Amino acid sequence: MEMLRLHKKVNSNEAVYVWGVQMKGGISVEEMKKQVLAFDFGGGSGRAILGSLENGKIHMEEVHRFSNDPVIINDTMYWDTLRHFFEIKQGIVKAKQKGEFKSIGIDTWGVDFGLLDEHGALLESAVHYRDDRTVGMQEEVFKVIPKEKVYDLTGLQFENFNTIFQLYSLIQKRPWMFEKIDKLLLTPDLFNYFLTGEKKAEYTMAATTQLLDARTKEWCEPILDALQIPKKILPEIVPSGTVVGMLKPQICEELGVEPVKVIAITGHDTQSAVVSVPTQEKDFIFISCGTWSLFGTELDAPVIGDKSMECNISNEGGYGNTTTLLKNIIGLWLAQESRRQWIREGQEYSYGELEKMALEAEPFQSFIDPDSPEFVAAGNIPERIRTFCRRTGQKVPDTIGEIMCCINQSLAMKYRYALEQIESCTGKHYPVIHMIGGGIQSKLLCQMTAGAAGRKVIAGPVEATALGNIAVQLMALGEIKDVAEARQIIANSETAYEYFPQDSEKWDAAYEKFKTFIH
Repeated sequence: MEMLRLHKKVNSNEAVYVWGVQMKGGISVEEMKKQVLAFDFGGGSGRAILGSLENGKIHMEEVHRFSNDPVIINDTMYWDTLRHFFEIKQGIVKAKQKGEFKSIGIDTWGVDFGLLDEHGALLESAVHYRDDRTVGMQEEVFKVIPKEKVYDLTGLQFENFNTIFQLYSLIQKRPWMFEKIDKLLLTPDLFNYFLTGEKKAEYTMAATTQLLDARTKEWCEPILDALQIPKKILPEIVPSGTVVGMLKPQICEELGVEPVKVIAITGHDTQSAVVSVPTQEKDFIFISCGTWSLFGTELDAPVIGDKSMECNISNEGGYGNTTTLLKNIIGLWLAQESRRQWIREGQEYSYGELEKMALEAEPFQSFIDPDSPEFVAAGNIPERIRTFCRRTGQKVPDTIGEIMCCINQSLAMKYRYALEQIESCTGKHYPVIHMIGGGIQSKLLCQMTAGAAGRKVIAGPVEATALGNIAVQLMALGEIKDVAEARQIIANSETAYEYFPQDSEKWDAAYEKFKTFIH
């Protein structure tokens, strides 16, 4: 399967790495000034990364990494919130051992939250967005306020896990909780509160809740009133890059560090990644590739209408009060969970080995809709893929390579589908797709995306979210002027690769088949 012959390196950072410490011109990161500490939480792990700016490039050093494992208690799936904060403290201690840093910024996934009582105590660990408490909640909400009105006010893609549906499940099943709740804090805002004592809602995180008015960028009172969600539990919204406070004296004493600024960066990891798209074009399209794939473009104002609602497209908040028009697509979760299933069956392969198997499989034999509901929950994804293909009258993928080929080419096709939807909503044509994030380490997925979409793909940076986190901190500290300069610096700091379309006629024919499987 000739999939990878047409990619090339377009720029390169000449720095070298020695035992995990980036070196430039003989000066280690530890010796650089104006370091910042970025915490980047993903669905499976978290990291603490020191970042600094030198000679027009951002330098990074990972100082702490930890597992992020959900905990199921009495049939409820929780995030291990207290453990998360323990790991944040560990990251601060390890960073201090490397040298002084000026600020801390935290990014996480969206939608999830912690609840505080009137004394500021955490009532329970944050519930995981994959928990099933929101099953059926969309229908319950739409009985109270029409779906069309919710979309017109918020402009947000409907997903079962959105904060609006999580809260309404509490109203329906645990109404007594609202007698105890004083404040709701979304995940990075919760950690900022633990560090500083300040209760704020950062704009990009607030925009994931489906409780924010997309036009006024304030909490949406018509929705809150209709669903009887007390407005008083929602904190003041602050712009991305706001210094929310200083590290509390008790924490400084406990950890042996000096007070530093805690900055509410673009707390939603997607928006941190968008900051790092290495382009100077005003109109660009990107895919942030990870466990989820976020496919979108940056706009000055939301696009809300019949077409965008029909496409179920989100208008999410971005840095500088911009709007990110995007589709939320299940991403490499399919490969990650499939690999976990094969490990359970006694077959452990690296992602590189899985990609090689996919390359050896015959392409265009079978497809899935990655966003079909049966692929959301953890479990035997390979068997669910076979069931989907059997039900839709396709060749059933038997081997591991065939499963991986099916996943990758289905994701590439879904990207093309999202591209067509966004172009129809904006009326713009995007000749280049920027792919960023950990998923671009799959050269197969990058090349398939170029083939499926018929567009050139520029892949890089891999560490998009961490770079965006660091860049927003440096902008807040006055080290970087604005987001345009940040993107140029990131382009100078990282290596990117280009992929070009090939086998266009085969991809076009296969795409017509793929569209028949879309829900």
